[in-house]
Amino acid sequence: MRRKPLFWKLFPIYFGILSVSFFTIAIYASEAFREFYLEESEADLLIRARLISRDVRQECINNNPNSLRTLVARLAKESATRVTIIATDGRVLADSHHDPATMLNHAGRPEVRQILNEGRNVGMARRVSPTLGDNMVYVATPIKCQGKIIGVLRLALAASALDAEPGIVYRRVLLATLLIALIAGIATIMASSKITGPLSRMEHATSRFASGDFRFRLPTSDIEELASLADTLNSMAAQLDRQLRTITQQAEEQRAILSSMKEGVLATDNDDRILILNPTAEQLLGITLENSKGKTIQEAIRYPALQKFIERAHASPTPTRDEFSFYGPEERLVELVSATLKDTDGTDIGVLVVLNDITQTRRLENMRKDFVANVSHELRTPITSIKGFVETLREGALSDQAKAKEFLDILARQADRLNSIIEDLLTLSRIEQQTETDEVDLHIAPVRDVLTAAVSNCENRASTAGVTVTIDCAEDLRALINPPLLEQAVTNLVDNAIKYAPGGLVEVTARHFSDDEIVISVKDNGCGIEPEHLPRLFERFYRVDKARSRKLGGTGLGLAIVKHIIQAHQGRTEVESSPGLGSTFSIYLRTKAKANQSSVGDKNDNASVEGNR
Repeated sequence: MRRKPLFWKLFPIYFGILSVSFFTIAIYASEAFREFYLEESEADLLIRARLISRDVRQECINNNPNSLRTLVARLAKESATRVTIIATDGRVLADSHHDPATMLNHAGRPEVRQILNEGRNVGMARRVSPTLGDNMVYVATPIKCQGKIIGVLRLALAASALDAEPGIVYRRVLLATLLIALIAGIATIMASSKITGPLSRMEHATSRFASGDFRFRLPTSDIEELASLADTLNSMAAQLDRQLRTITQQAEEQRAILSSMKEGVLATDNDDRILILNPTAEQLLGITLENSKGKTIQEAIRYPALQKFIERAHASPTPTRDEFSFYGPEERLVELVSATLKDTDGTDIGVLVVLNDITQTRRLENMRKDFVANVSHELRTPITSIKGFVETLREGALSDQAKAKEFLDILARQADRLNSIIEDLLTLSRIEQQTETDEVDLHIAPVRDVLTAAVSNCENRASTAGVTVTIDCAEDLRALINPPLLEQAVTNLVDNAIKYAPGGLVEVTARHFSDDEIVISVKDNGCGIEPEHLPRLFERFYRVDKARSRKLGGTGLGLAIVKHIIQAHQGRTEVESSPGLGSTFSIYLRTKAKANQSSVGDKNDNASVEGNR
């Protein structure tokens, strides 16, 4: 139902009643005056008819049609009326406004019939004239000779002419009515405003209160009841202000605590309807409190394991603990701990669940295990080889000069491989330490010089492998870099490309990627990499083809070093590859330092285990 202001409830009623009353009176008065005027006009026509009846009687007796018509025309002009002479049989003998020869028989006209048939001395009628087509007022009198009716004299006047006369009176009545209605409307408005004014101020005040502005106060009204109501509203606002401040402070504290927690918090009532959900829990569960509050766990969360866990938590008087995997954009391992939710009386009102994302912790534990296993394996291989050939030499192979030289060469290669692994491990450790202690010196420097130096470092290997290395970089391209570290990273990428694209082409390009970022790409046309290996390429000791990688002399740490160097530059790495179509390794570097940020990369990622292909 559509609501309206009180003013528009009162004003139309009062004003409508007054207006209808005034207009009814005005219409009644106008009609009464018109009727009075018509009656007066009929009386006037009757007087005129009696005055001219003597002249008309004489002409009727003479029975001279031409003379009668001339007389009728003159009388009509003098009396400003229509004059008609009708015979006793209804024939029109003369008419001031029409040719009598073309006029119908008038015996049936009401005013004529009243004279001829009913024997009246006066006949009157108001009707539309068939001859003229106008609304007319008719008055008829008999024409007598020696007491016998020899004809009928009829005078007529158009009603429109009569209506024009009282028009001035009508306008005055209407003007007076409108004036009285206006005065009544103003009085109604003033009377209504006495009530609606204070009520409007109260409505405005309650709107302010509803919006949280409890400091607003209503002015006192001169109406006792409204003044009492205003005082009550002001008192209520003061109390609500105090209570709301307390509640708001408590809610802000609770919200701040929940928002700052790294653990997710989920609270449900006894019907499994969601009560509380902090931002961490929203992120883990993929829902929002706004869309899920009041819904049941089954409606809001599509994890049957979590639903069963909450059921167990309801049934268990002690805390419940479990671990689940949550699948979203990426798999998350979450530890869940529940506790019974109680009110101030100690009554169970629901369940509180704390969700702790332990994905990274477990990943780091697994990485440490893998790292130890990989390091042990990588070191054990050359050590075992060295030990085996030493035993062989001890058992008599020294006497065979050719075999002894071959074994010693193998020992030297294995020692070099062992030394390379140790050097790469030390390099990784040094980069991590510098990153953690903000010791990496970054400054704006030309990029082409670094790329040229890196390609020069790989010239001998490229020449031996028959690989052509090209550089495409503008001379004025500059970025925020540490030249020695970036040179080592690009050298590792170019060296890696040469290994897997023998006899092919390696393209080193650098360009602007955005307003504050450049991209350096190393592209080869080698054998390419299967898609399932791409996510793990930068893990330590990870190899796509272990046998071939070791045969080519790789330590399995080259790309891990690249990643850590780029992290120290606050950049990122990407790789694109398709089997048989080659690979493209890209590193993204900034062209200027970020505000309020150190010159090192993301420290939280330093502990991740990375490797080579």
